[in-house]
Amino acid sequence: MTLSTGVRTLGIRIATSKIGLFGVMVMGVLLLGALSTFVIPLPSPVHGNLLQRLKPPSYRFFELASHPLGTDQLGRDMFSRLLYGSRVSMMVGFIAVLLGGVVGVLAGMISGYAGGITDRLLMRIVDMQLSIPLILLALIVIAATGPSLGNLIIVLAMTSWIRYARLVRGQVLALRRREFVLSAVAIGARPWYILRYYILPNILTPILVIATLEFSRVILLEASLSFLGLGVQPPWPSWGRMLAEGRSYIATAWWVTTFPGLAIVMTVMSANFVGDWLRDFFDPKLRSTGE
Repeated sequence: MTLSTGVRTLGIRIATSKIGLFGVMVMGVLLLGALSTFVIPLPSPVHGNLLQRLKPPSYRFFELASHPLGTDQLGRDMFSRLLYGSRVSMMVGFIAVLLGGVVGVLAGMISGYAGGITDRLLMRIVDMQLSIPLILLALIVIAATGPSLGNLIIVLAMTSWIRYARLVRGQVLALRRREFVLSAVAIGARPWYILRYYILPNILTPILVIATLEFSRVILLEASLSFLGLGVQPPWPSWGRMLAEGRSYIATAWWVTTFPGLAIVMTVMSANFVGDWLRDFFDPKLRSTGE
């Protein structure tokens, strides 16, 4: 199957799957919203007007001074803060998943293929990592280095790589005894060559699926840490930080917490939908033809 044929087949499957299509459309809208902050002149997300504080949502979209999603307790435009918050969340999610994926895939491939003491040592590190609560790990890292966006990405990547490592190790253990791998060993191929050209192409599917599911988990963790003050620091917006700042106004200004909460829910739900659809698409045993 050529690349164009594979892409066409993937597109047809997405179009015929309600769950997959919904997830892809929502993720696309969120990504476009994050990218729009670079080209569309929006109100400042960090500077507000106290005379405009806690204004309810206005549906006069074409008025220059309107606030489609209202304003927060400092008079900052909620629509602008929501879009800038999506840029932060998307960037943190993608980078953390990428870093965790690279480290986890390398660790899992080395552990599964080398075996012996290397395998036992790496798996004990994974077990130790799983035994440390996320909040404690975040507190240790941030206390040592200070709160910042970079440190938040590092913390999230540190919690993500272990899932890749466990999955990839199991896949490599199953593949290293297959005939095509044994044939490569017999002709004298080096281990890194075998891992790169024989094993890695055969485990890309589960890696892609878990990366999609990890993205939703990282987005949720980023929001949780920002809510607790361990993530993105003010005045820059983050969905979790917006929830924390607006929790005192739930009864009087529902929009301050409702819109960032809905953004988190839609992002996590759509990423999970895409991950579930990819799993069904790539696994013939789970593929459903009617959905």
